Amino acid sequence: MTAGQWGRDLAMGVRFAFTGGREGWTRAVLTAIGVGLGVALLLLTTAIPNALSVRHEREAARTDITFAVEQIPKADDTLVVADVGTEFRDADVRGRALEPEGPRAPLPPGVDEFPAEGEMVVSPALKRLLESDSGALLRERLPDRIVGTIAESGLIGSAELAFYRGAEGLAPHLDGGRISRIDRYGDPHPVSERSDPVLLLLVLVVFVVLLMPVAVFIAAAVRFGGERRDRRLAALRLVGSDSRMTRRIAAGEALAGALLGLVFGAGFFVIGRQLAGTAEVYRISVFPSYLNPSPLLALLVAVAVPAAAVLVTLFALRGVVIEPLGVVRAGRPARRRLWWRLLLPLAGLAMLYPMIGDGRDNGDFNQYLVTGGVVLLLVGVTALLPWIVETVVARLGSGPVAWQLAVRRLQMSSGTAARMVNGVAVAVAGAIALQMLFAGVDDDYTRPTGQDLSRAQMEVVLPSEVPVAPAAEKLRDTEGVNAVYAYGEAYLGDRALEPDVGAMVTVGDCVSLREIADLPSCRDGDVFAVHGAEWDGDVDMAKLATPGRKLYLDPSYEGGPKGMQVPWTVPQGVKAAKPRTGLLAGIDRGGFLITPKASPDALAPTLTGHAYLKLDESVTDVHERVRNTTAAIDPLADAMQWAATERTGRFDAIRTGLLVGTACVLALIGASLLVTQLEQLRERKRLLSALVAFGTRRRTLSLSVLWQTAIPIALGLLLASVVGLTLGTVLLKMTGTPVRVDWTGVLSMTGIGAGVVLTVTLLSLPPLLRLMRPEGLRTE
Repeated sequence: MTAGQWGRDLAMGVRFAFTGGREGWTRAVLTAIGVGLGVALLLLTTAIPNALSVRHEREAARTDITFAVEQIPKADDTLVVADVGTEFRDADVRGRALEPEGPRAPLPPGVDEFPAEGEMVVSPALKRLLESDSGALLRERLPDRIVGTIAESGLIGSAELAFYRGAEGLAPHLDGGRISRIDRYGDPHPVSERSDPVLLLLVLVVFVVLLMPVAVFIAAAVRFGGERRDRRLAALRLVGSDSRMTRRIAAGEALAGALLGLVFGAGFFVIGRQLAGTAEVYRISVFPSYLNPSPLLALLVAVAVPAAAVLVTLFALRGVVIEPLGVVRAGRPARRRLWWRLLLPLAGLAMLYPMIGDGRDNGDFNQYLVTGGVVLLLVGVTALLPWIVETVVARLGSGPVAWQLAVRRLQMSSGTAARMVNGVAVAVAGAIALQMLFAGVDDDYTRPTGQDLSRAQMEVVLPSEVPVAPAAEKLRDTEGVNAVYAYGEAYLGDRALEPDVGAMVTVGDCVSLREIADLPSCRDGDVFAVHGAEWDGDVDMAKLATPGRKLYLDPSYEGGPKGMQVPWTVPQGVKAAKPRTGLLAGIDRGGFLITPKASPDALAPTLTGHAYLKLDESVTDVHERVRNTTAAIDPLADAMQWAATERTGRFDAIRTGLLVGTACVLALIGASLLVTQLEQLRERKRLLSALVAFGTRRRTLSLSVLWQTAIPIALGLLLASVVGLTLGTVLLKMTGTPVRVDWTGVLSMTGIGAGVVLTVTLLSLPPLLRLMRPEGLRTE
């Protein structure tokens, strides 16, 4: 067979697809929609690496807080930047206060000119929020006049909340941390993170799991209208074509739908690209310009999809005999063979087996073996499911009329039913495996913060020039605040005799001090020395607390920054106190505890204020009210919400990426399943009309459709659970993590898959009712 003959036959099939009247066009369009949805998601996926790269570049280009040990000197090209970011209802709001020190001070990316004091430029999303009713509390915190918006070049996402405000008097507070002096934007000393084999494994598996259902749906979409197509091809045999030519013509029809699907996919991608710029999923947003597919990957999609359409069609027709007088599917089709279907998952396990036990310390995982092994395991689902459905439905017996109609339909075309749920099964199997892997390694990337949420739920850090007592009083007056434990803290040392020996000094009222130490008795004017605290290490507090000894707050050591060297003499009558587990759980705070009357005024500038707040969580927006009060006390004060644990940023980013990708894939699954269901109902229009004409109740037919969906999806989800648990177990053994099955996660993933199919089935019932009319028997 020459290539020319192949080309002529395929071209004839393409012509048949577009010149076959309304029937041909309908089938071609349905195929194109199904393929187009898959192509659009593939194009969006190929654009993800570029989107992540652009987000990273934008973030790096606007870096300003670098935690430098030594500050650059003031010049006409320097800028003082303060981190004044906040949170609003669990959303981060990036904020910077800017004080230019000369005419050549660097402008932030996306900003045309510096805002003056009392003015600010904001991101478009923040501007919309501040102007809405839901942003009223945030507007109280950010009262500056809006004089402009930040351009796209200064933002990492279309929904990012960010602002720059003008400020004065920042320079005296330079600390190399939250307040820095810079002469350019961008990190001058970028630090590359060490690659983590487990995180790389997570990324690989996430991409494979998200893309496999897309490939399965594309393969299923090119077979839309297969039964009617096969009957039409019998006419070609009648006019002289042989069976091979007929199959090539059928492949040409599928090729036409795939090519049209590429056009549809490009259109869907453009629409989705624009919609992506207006959406935010799990706090992640992008600009449409970020979503530029890699040309090489886009070309691969453009070539692979039509080629797959031809190959899938030829493979599907291998067991179909198309004769001049009709299509023979062998009144009783040959039973599907099991042995070769088992080879696929076994081969996948064999590829993954050599990496079991590698963990994170014994070497990197081979990305090709990982990808190939996971792909073969998930493809094994698509290979095993048709055999399982055929085997099970062949043994189903009698029952109500709706049940019998459904079972008989499944017995006649179990392959079609399996194809419909293959994508769901693959998605659920992959999701279960990832759920197990994420749950298994979660402890490695999660650590306790040490914050005791039973005693406080928020912490406010005050600048040194802000008096602690008045600030604490304002916080106590805030609605929803039950208690405030406020302290002024500094380091106390002996500069002359023992410069390496020192202790903390904490100034607070008796109620607050009792939260960090067991005091024998306390009244304003007392001073305490805490003995035996782990915080003090080898410090001899009995020696350090000798009455009359001169100590220094904010001492300067050789090679360290110059402090203010504020002297403090240990007074007479220092009381001994025992340490108590502090508000930061697990830390016994030691040193000196001083009540306000015993604290000299000279010590105040050296103290950093901390307030720990116990809240009434039932008060609406209590955290936002505390943040508003904090901002009113001082713009540089920082209010932080406590949490029992915190996760590694990269681990959280991968998990977020999985959630975003899963949402997109589930949307594709739902849309593709709906198209598949409508196409199958359209093919059975005449049969449904005949059954209604003979008196079959519509309720019976509707139930039969539900059963036809429920049986395959139940079998598919059962198989998906087995494969998912197997893959999850292997991945956990590869990472050297104890195998634990999160049954809640398994059931939730299975339930989501079943819910998608159930939703699609319910949406298809209205079209089904319209098709069940005797008029459907009319032939024009």
